[in-house]
Amino acid sequence: MTPLQMSQGIVIQNANQRDAEAAQKTVQAALQALGLAEDVDVTSGDTASANQLQWILKKERTATWMPDLNTFDLCERVGLQSRTHADDLAREIWLTLLASPMAWAFPSAEELISAVRMRQFIVQAARKTALDFKTNEAERPSDCWTYREETGFTVLPGSSLIEALIKATQPESTGMVYAFSCYRATEYILLLAIAQEAQLSNPALLAGLQKQWETRAVMSGRFHEVFLRETGSMEAPLPISYYIPGDRVWFRNPDDASSDVAGFEGSWVFYLGGGQFSNFWQRNKPFTLTSKCVDVYEWRNGTRRDACGELQMDEELVEQLVDKTMTQPAEVECITQRMFRLRDPQGVCGQGGCMDTSRESPRWVRPDTTDIVLPGMY
Repeated sequence: MTPLQMSQGIVIQNANQRDAEAAQKTVQAALQALGLAEDVDVTSGDTASANQLQWILKKERTATWMPDLNTFDLCERVGLQSRTHADDLAREIWLTLLASPMAWAFPSAEELISAVRMRQFIVQAARKTALDFKTNEAERPSDCWTYREETGFTVLPGSSLIEALIKATQPESTGMVYAFSCYRATEYILLLAIAQEAQLSNPALLAGLQKQWETRAVMSGRFHEVFLRETGSMEAPLPISYYIPGDRVWFRNPDDASSDVAGFEGSWVFYLGGGQFSNFWQRNKPFTLTSKCVDVYEWRNGTRRDACGELQMDEELVEQLVDKTMTQPAEVECITQRMFRLRDPQGVCGQGGCMDTSRESPRWVRPDTTDIVLPGMY
């Protein structure tokens, strides 16, 4: 057997040879359906307890399509239309996973297929999401949501969780735009993707999610613990230009003063592929890396004091400043050089930029391998 390069690409570990052969056939069929099989090297290896398989994008493909592991121009280099074609979005997800500098380990081929599909759901929902940014207000469609301080926003019994999430975030379904923070919005989009995949591959999980949100919402740090896995860290950061469509990403505000404004400590977005990041407030104007860096940078110039002397963000002023700055190439270059650096650790404001060291994505969802443990109704 060829030894595995455990730090790269996609790895699946199987309990026996028969499972390994089935996994190889499943992944090979998925790659062939997308026309990617010839671009991938497959290796295998044995441990004392398992048969392991690994898929890695061929070195020459990675060097040509994603030099220095920069995934922003992948679609242009390969000729993908991932913004409008679902199969091309799937191809972009597979290629970036296969080129990963850190191994994406899955317990089964089926779990890998679900992970790719959830990323597609995330991107598709994020592109449709439009919200009214409010840090001190929150709204949901009253026909399917209710609110209590001790339980948060919960779904009314008899209302589909999936439909309720769509109504709250996608204006086409109701004609309304609801107030959210960007962090809560990303939770809803992630939960929607998990629920949509559970509907296809794990109905029992979907039933659990439905019951959970009819009783008590899972939010903030608890949501992260229950539903997400984080790849990369301050000690082992992901490459600064490496993103997979569907990644949840945080852009930190490195300015000490303006980061004190509630809601402007940073910005939570999704990588949509094709060099774009979600913009929930102007969804038809998704961010590029450059425009996102400029947007976060200009927060320092958009603060003001309200009548009570509290520091607030003048969002209209920020938008005007961003539009003006984007017409000045020299200023844009200066800002991006300042911002396109890894962020400082929490509690530190020094020379770091706005780029995070990690990305977040859903946990496993298949019946035999899911690691989502709902916290219960307490």
